[in-house]
Amino acid sequence: MLTEVERDRLAEANPEALLADGFDSAYIGICRRFNTALAAYDYDKCINVLMNRDGMSGEEAEEFLEFNTLGAWVGEGTPVFVKVVGAGL
Repeated sequence: MLTEVERDRLAEANPEALLADGFDSAYIGICRRFNTALAAYDYDKCINVLMNRDGMSGEEAEEFLEFNTLGAWVGEGTPVFVKVVGAGL
């Protein structure tokens, strides 16, 4: 969950890091691409947000997320989306 503390940590690590609007509950932390800190989101939690908030089916949510969010490069601060494939790996 994206809190004010987490927002501050991300801004301190990289003032240019962008957040994905409407997906605060899917925020999982800060990741690094080379030496750049970026916001990281759980892909499946983003799908759940779209299904619960917007009433989309799973297929609609995945298509929407892929096209409108993952397909949107908005510069070096673009967030990343992580597909968690198993616990304890």
